[in-house]
Amino acid sequence: MTLPKPMTSGAKAEGRFGKQDFAYLADKDAYRCPAGEKLTYRYSNVENGQPLRRYWTNACSSCVLKAACTTGKERRITRAEDEHVLEAVQRRLDADPTAMRRRRETVEHPFGTLKARMGATHFLTRTMPKVATEMALAVLAYNFTRVMNILGAGPLIAAMRT
Repeated sequence: MTLPKPMTSGAKAEGRFGKQDFAYLADKDAYRCPAGEKLTYRYSNVENGQPLRRYWTNACSSCVLKAACTTGKERRITRAEDEHVLEAVQRRLDADPTAMRRRRETVEHPFGTLKARMGATHFLTRTMPKVATEMALAVLAYNFTRVMNILGAGPLIAAMRT
């Protein structure tokens, strides 16, 4: 899979350190902050069906970088239980800078074409089973068109008769 890891840190947008500035130490299950302090695991919880782990340190109150890090009492980092998968995908993407371009050229084109054929608006049905059926029909029509463009209508009809 080629998909960039989402960078949604509000702190980074406000000029403070973002989560990517903290190094995850897998062997210790902890984070190291830019000041060198260790944010240790504190507890787990589930939000919107996603298991999350929370990390922080109590050293923030005396840290010289606190203003560049957090506005709260301490900096807290949240880690998704399956974040190691996102990090592995990001490492592959970093190792191959042309991967996203290839994805746009190969994978995203059919979806853009399908969306245009559907009127570039929205699904006409409601509920997942009905939307899945609508999408399956759109994909089937797209695939038939591709086969016709590659093989021609005659060979396609002949293949369907056998």
